[in-house]
Amino acid sequence: MMKKKIITLIVALLFCMTFLLSGCSSQTSQTAPSKITITDTLGRQVEINGVAKKVVAIGPGALRLCCYFNNPDIFAGIEQMEIDSPTGRPYFYANPTLTTLPVIGPGGPNNAPDPEKLLAVKPDVIFTTYAADKAAADNLQSKTGIPVIALSYGKTSTFDPQVNASLMLIGKIIGMDKRAQELVGLMDGFKADLDTRTKDIAQDKKPSAYVGGLGMKGTHGIESNQGNYSLFNAVHAKNVVDETGKTGSLMIDKEQLIKWNPDIIFIDGGGYPSVLEDYKKNTQFYETLSAVKNGQLYLTLPYNFYATNIDTAIADAYYIGKILYPEQFKDVDPAKKADEIYKLLLGKEIYTQMAKDFGGFKQVVLK
Repeated sequence: MMKKKIITLIVALLFCMTFLLSGCSSQTSQTAPSKITITDTLGRQVEINGVAKKVVAIGPGALRLCCYFNNPDIFAGIEQMEIDSPTGRPYFYANPTLTTLPVIGPGGPNNAPDPEKLLAVKPDVIFTTYAADKAAADNLQSKTGIPVIALSYGKTSTFDPQVNASLMLIGKIIGMDKRAQELVGLMDGFKADLDTRTKDIAQDKKPSAYVGGLGMKGTHGIESNQGNYSLFNAVHAKNVVDETGKTGSLMIDKEQLIKWNPDIIFIDGGGYPSVLEDYKKNTQFYETLSAVKNGQLYLTLPYNFYATNIDTAIADAYYIGKILYPEQFKDVDPAKKADEIYKLLLGKEIYTQMAKDFGGFKQVVLK
């Protein structure tokens, strides 16, 4: 009997020691962050001291990508340009407290980062889209002594693989891998849904389309558009501009637009005031266009504000699909779909505010 008690006591002591040691080990792993090596979108290998608790995001679109993680407490500072021009940026509508953060530099595509102000807020990591090459990122890291991670929107921004890669980087660095995977899944899911709805529509069954008023380092009128336009590509639209063989932002002569005479014209909400002003001066030109005469002129939400508001761009793609192919999108209410997208990516329904600022999704009549 005594022998059994001794054995039982020894087992109990061993169990306690194992528990205490594992607790100490766990506590040690939490308090002593392990270094991790990250390969950023420029191919640079950057060493980071464990999970970043505070970060800054500088350059066009960097803050937006970080905001998709719905964790505003992680930001240590903000660029002045972000504070000065929040209109049209859903990530600001979803996170109004961003404007109370310390200013870490002027911001803007033509202003270099301010190392002193970055150092003042003591971030663990600097996310940037400023760095055009490895040397620029290395230079900023050398000046601050803070790990610099280059992010990228790629060539097309919306549904671009570089955006997904950037989201995965952010998630790993701030300890939110699961959210990063969720975001990539959402992006891929929207893309696949749009593709499935439209990929089998015969070319001769598609109306010809044109988008004008697109932002390009400022607002522009109906002449401003894009070749190989990503949102048209997402729904396999027949973009008249693709006849030029050009890609990216373009300015098209009014005479050329008359020649193309597209069935449907979309106007970006940011450029819509310029189109209205131009209509007063060039009424005859507009009334020559079949889309204007037939009531096939539609307003989309602007999304080019300090790089692409991907959430709004995806919402626009669904609206464009709804107008071009009503049957394939008969189950989609564009306003509700927009709010679904905003809620999934930013945690809040933003469409009402965007519609208040820019008119929302609607058919328009020039007058």
